[in-house]
Parts: sequence; C-alpha cells; structure tokens
Amino acid sequence: MNIANWLSEAAHRWPNRPALFQGARQVADYEQFAARARAQAVHLRAVHDVIAGDRIAVFMKNCHEYLELLYAIWWVGAVAVPINCKLHAIEAKWIIENAEARLVFTDDGMTFERGDLPNDCRELVGQNDLARDAHRHSILAKPVSRCDSDLAWLFYTSGTTGRSKGVMLTHGNLVAMSLCYPVDVDQVNADDAVLYAAPMSHGAGLYNFIHVRCGARHIVPESRGFKSAEVFELSRTLNNVSLFAAPTMVKRMVEEARHQGYSGEGIKTIIFGGAPMYLADLRNAISVFGPRLVQIYGQGESPMTVSALGRQVIANQADPQWERFAASAGVAHSCIEIKVVGAKRSELPAGQPGEIAVRGATVMQGYWRNESATRNALEDGWLFTGDIGYLDHDGYLTLTDRSRDVIITGGSNVYPREVEEVLATHPDVFEVCVVGEPDDEWGESIVAFVVVRQQGALDLKALNSWFVDRMASFKKPKKYVFCDKLPKNSYGKILKTELRNWLKQSADTTATL
Repeated sequence: MNIANWLSEAAHRWPNRPALFQGARQVADYEQFAARARAQAVHLRAVHDVIAGDRIAVFMKNCHEYLELLYAIWWVGAVAVPINCKLHAIEAKWIIENAEARLVFTDDGMTFERGDLPNDCRELVGQNDLARDAHRHSILAKPVSRCDSDLAWLFYTSGTTGRSKGVMLTHGNLVAMSLCYPVDVDQVNADDAVLYAAPMSHGAGLYNFIHVRCGARHIVPESRGFKSAEVFELSRTLNNVSLFAAPTMVKRMVEEARHQGYSGEGIKTIIFGGAPMYLADLRNAISVFGPRLVQIYGQGESPMTVSALGRQVIANQADPQWERFAASAGVAHSCIEIKVVGAKRSELPAGQPGEIAVRGATVMQGYWRNESATRNALEDGWLFTGDIGYLDHDGYLTLTDRSRDVIITGGSNVYPREVEEVLATHPDVFEVCVVGEPDDEWGESIVAFVVVRQQGALDLKALNSWFVDRMASFKKPKKYVFCDKLPKNSYGKILKTELRNWLKQSADTTATL
C-alpha cells in the first residue's frame, strides 16, 4: 500500500479539518493539503518525467511545504530522500549522489553551485505556488499503487563515526511504525497537533504519518526550528500539542520553563529519544512538565520503533522500582521482538549485557547500495543494532552504550553511561560525556568531559569526591576535562569521535574545547 493513501483518505473523510499550520496560522485544511500534494505530483510527472522508484531529495528547513513535497513524491510513486537541513552543502551533495537523486528541492533553488550536482540531477525551489492550481488537474486523482515492499523513504543515518548510510525503508515499514504509535506511545485524536521543532528529515518527520491518518493538525514553528519559548507559546495557543525532542532539547525546555514559570500548559506529550536521558535530567523534566513524557528507543534501521516507556511509568516516582524502570528504554513495541546476544550472536540470559538485536515489521530492507554493511547488520531477519544493553526478567530493555564506546580498563568493561549517570547528578554539572583514552598501563583510561552550570562553581577534587562516594573506584575517571560545551551533530547527539580526537591532540586536562 502507498503510504500517501492515508492523506488521500483523510482529505475525503475530513476535508474541512485543519491540517497545516505555519506558527499559529492555519495554511491548509485536509482537502487543500491533499490537493497541493497531488498538484506537485502532477508537476513531477508532467514536467520532470518522474516515475515510480525515482529518488527525490528534499534539503530544506522545516516548513509546511515540506510535508506537501513528501506526499507529492509518494503520490507519484517515487522515493523521498529527506536530508537534514543542518548539514553542509558538501555533505548533502554526497547524499544526493549516493542516492542517485533525480531532483533536489531546496529553500531557494540556489543552494548548490553550477556543476556541484550530478548532470542528471536538478535543483528546484521547494516553496512555490504550484499547488494553488490543483483543481485544474484530473490525472493522478489517487496515489500510484505501491506494494508494502516498495521503497518509500531513503533515510540517511547521522554518520557520527563515518559516512552516513542510506537506510531503505518501505511503505510497509512506515505503516507498521505508524500503527505502533497509538498502541505503544500515545493515542492520537482529531483535535491533537504534532509540532515539528526537530528536523522533519528524521525522527520528528516520521511521526507525521499517524497524525495524517487520524486527521490531526501539523504545526511548523515560524522559526522553522527549535526554540523553547516558541514551543510553549504555540502550545498555549493551539493546545493538545505533541512533539519529538532529543534529550538535549528537553533539557533546554526545562531551563526555559523554569525561567518563565511555565508548567506545560497546552502540551499533550513530549516524546524523547535518540540519546541517553540521565535520571537527574528526567527528574527535572518531570518536576516541570508532570506526566507528559514518553521515551522511545529506535534507530533509522527500525525507525522510532524498538521499545517504549510510557508516561504512567515515567511519572510514577512513588514506585519503589521507579529508578530501574526509568533508567530503561521500556518494553518492545507491538511489532518487535528483542533479544540480546553475545560475541557469536548467541542469545544471552536476562540481566546479561550484550548487543541488542531486533526483528519485526519495521526493520529496514538493508542499506542502499551497500551489501557489506547490510550483511553485517541483518541476519535471518534480525537487525544487529550495535547498541549494548540487557533485558531484565520483566522484559524492560536497558541501554548501556554503543558497542564501540565500551571502555576496557584493566581488563574490566566500563560502560560510559553508568559513569555519566553519576556525574550528571551533581547539581553543578550541566552536561557530561565519558570516553576512553589509550593507556599503556590499563589499556584504556576513563576521561570525563564536563560542562558546568556556572564557571568556577566546581573543581576537579569536589567532583571526584562526589563520584567515589557513589561508584566503584575502578570506574573513576582518570581525567576530567572542563569545557564550555560538548560537540554535537545536527540531531543533538554528542560526537564522541571529536572528543577522542581532541584527547589525541592535547594532554592538557584543563584546556577548553
């Protein structure tokens, strides 16, 4: 089934329901939304000869036209290649070439210099008035028929450790992911709204489908990005607002909410994931926003859909098991099986950490034009995630780290996250990241990069004392590097590779990054 059928059906069932908003201003109802997507699809076919299976890239900031373009691409049977707008044009060019995209839509049609793109790829303006003539077109009255196994979305990974890979997501993958949302994450009603503060090219954009299916509203902030104060104002004005946010975004929202005296009015749900949420930060978020938080764990290879931790569990701090549950990533989504495997990919018992593997309807077809990476990641229908964690006897999945991030010091495994959890509880610590550094004596030594809330408020001795009072001494950082900020990619994930490279270049533990 073509995922664009959901928009076509929503327009037929609820033509006058509010659909697209730029800020607090409605720009289209569902009938208009579908008509604009169809007009763009007609243009793609009639003017650019786009056929089913062609790849069409979108390299734009968030805007309501972004959704129109995505649905136009699927309407004509083509494959969407959304590219994070925060990437450099050189990085985007590599993705366009790798995907062999026929067209790339940008904000102004002038992002790439002449000759930058492959000869058979054209750059077009993504925000235009084509859709206003939608009523004139009689062709493509319905989306082109597609099978569940047909490619729909070429999702390029964040590439924190090298070149990004194109994850092949089918129409069936997207349907399965979307139908898990109301069962495992949050119910969706007609008067709900999804707000796109994080890039629509990735996790935030993937949540559009279930909101289209339910005839809910879609809001793009006027800033076309993330600003805590703007999120709060839109939530107050439009009500029943849900959004996906990385933990770093949630942290910023908590800081701004405390500054304003805001407690979440108008926000229905904050779904967080994509990086660790430390217990100290989660407690702060609950104290401000109450029972509005839901955690999900997924990868591009199983989009947004491996496990989930519901709002009732997160909010119930009176439960004597709360810390155990809250430190986990929840239980498997409805369409997913999870197992934890050892070095030879044999299943491990409950409580024993190993690599997380998942199987189910959301798991990708493979990596685009990358057979070796596909063979490494997929085996007998199982996706081997590269993440380390364990399942407890209740089925709760706890993540410890990426397999490449485990520190082996003196023959013992140390998971950076457990060290970070302890340091993050210090009231003067704003952010922390732990990595391993080569050590002639120990194999690796533990290094903690720390961002303090107020310059000079914390010294090495005090922080070290805090740690040794709470965790085994062999897990104690050998170095503390105080820095102004931590390097992050465009999705808010901390770039541990950059921190390791910095360590190679400098032995000064008090230097500023």
